[in-house]
Amino acid sequence: MIKLDVNNVSKNFGGLLAVNHVSFQVRGPELIGLIGPNGAGKTTLTNLLSGALKPTSGTIYMNDQRIDVLPPYKIAAVGLGRTFQVTRAFRRMTVLENLLVPALAMHPAARQGQFVKKAKEVAEFLTIDHLLNEYARALSGGQQKLLELGRLLMLDPDFIILDEPFAGVHPKLMEIIYDYIIQTNKNGKAFIIISHDMETIFTLSQRLLVMAFGKLIADGPPEEVRKDPAVIEAYLGSDSDKPWQPVRRQAQPA
Repeated sequence: MIKLDVNNVSKNFGGLLAVNHVSFQVRGPELIGLIGPNGAGKTTLTNLLSGALKPTSGTIYMNDQRIDVLPPYKIAAVGLGRTFQVTRAFRRMTVLENLLVPALAMHPAARQGQFVKKAKEVAEFLTIDHLLNEYARALSGGQQKLLELGRLLMLDPDFIILDEPFAGVHPKLMEIIYDYIIQTNKNGKAFIIISHDMETIFTLSQRLLVMAFGKLIADGPPEEVRKDPAVIEAYLGSDSDKPWQPVRRQAQPA
């Protein structure tokens, strides 16, 4: 079973406490939204989970192995993968070559041909198979996000962190990403998804984590979290007399 234990984790940048004693657990293939106002500490937290940053204090365990002391490539080998808010494709390489890089990095003794079939299957799943021979620099922003998701699938992580996967994406490509998350979660993968798209994150998530000023201020089912006074205040201010009512949409079938 997938297990993630975040224990009293903090991160200081000089005098700024960006993440302030955050603790939570994940058990199994949970689909979790991570939300909060700008500057709440969401991306810093995911950088700590993925090894891009090291905590000032606290510990992080995945499947009973301590990972906060490991470099990012070893955390990826343990089974935690992530995307970035700004996509990081190899722009001078083709889509197919980009998809092959993670698999070859994890299996340096293997030959490229061993992973071509899988790369083509991943591209077909994400509807970018017609772009396999295109250079990454020629892709739209949404297509580059799909490519980044494809590279995650080539790693086959058990735990996936997505940082703003819907930001700046055409609605059609947004639906593809949405379906990717649903189907991959049904296949047994756990997710933490950072998003400012309240409509989508409330529809997708089984559980919401809410951060404000570096602290975790709420953790629970979306319908409970949206009624939490601390969450309403964080988003709307203490003078608001309206409950937070994000627009809901019908979940798409997998």
